[in-house]
Amino acid sequence: MHAPALTTLLAAVLAVSVTHAQPIRVVAAENVYGDLAHQIGASNVAVTSILKNPAQDPHEFEANTSTARQIAHADLVIYNGADYDAWMTRLLSASRGSSRKVIEVARLVNKRAGDNPHLWYDVAAMTKLANALVETLSTVDPVHRTEYAQGYAAFESSMRPLMDRIATIRSRYAGTAVTATEPVFAYMADALGLEMRNHRFQLAVMNGTEPSAKDVAALENDLKTRAVKVLLHNTQTGSALSERMRAIAIKAGVPVVGVTETEPPAMNYQQWMSAQLDALVRALEQH
Repeated sequence: MHAPALTTLLAAVLAVSVTHAQPIRVVAAENVYGDLAHQIGASNVAVTSILKNPAQDPHEFEANTSTARQIAHADLVIYNGADYDAWMTRLLSASRGSSRKVIEVARLVNKRAGDNPHLWYDVAAMTKLANALVETLSTVDPVHRTEYAQGYAAFESSMRPLMDRIATIRSRYAGTAVTATEPVFAYMADALGLEMRNHRFQLAVMNGTEPSAKDVAALENDLKTRAVKVLLHNTQTGSALSERMRAIAIKAGVPVVGVTETEPPAMNYQQWMSAQLDALVRALEQH
């Protein structure tokens, strides 16, 4: 091989090998998506999650210059979409010149504004995200393609006990009537085969509007007569009306199960979902 050609080849090899000598910078709007990025990418990614406090209402978050800077410097951004984190859309639009990759989870599962945005309670959506992460990380950093595939294989294996747990609960409790203050848990409730009641009330609370008197009365009646076996209560977005329904449920002897929109610290996705399923089963077993 001639010297110039050899020099060109060596330069190309070196370029590939050093392209991501540093970890891929991943910014996730929600920490559950940051968790998945870490499960797939391991030491090859440096993940920053913006919404990560399960004691804070995610709907009250306001982006600042630090958030904008993190997004502008990211190699990969992951966000929910479906109008759940509209601030992320605005920040992405403000730095269009970046070469970063972007994954919108809602787009992966054909959801849009107006649909239930709590996609992390849909295990199928999370599997699609894991697939998208493997493809995207392998494109950005082909040198570690095999490691990303291994990360996905480990993720898939760790999801099996959760999927088995969902199937077991469904076989025992499918058709059981439950209700909620908001549709946070709705996708998981569907997977479990539960009969979710009071949809209009939940949507109104989620959208920050006042439920109709008829819908409020329907939920109150379901709780007072114990027509439902569990009330699922969003612990992150307290409102006077939701707290009132929680108090009615407790007084009527209907078990209340707290659910969150943000993954708790020191837990991964699989552990978070399993813990909430355990709490739900304990409540259902009271009946």
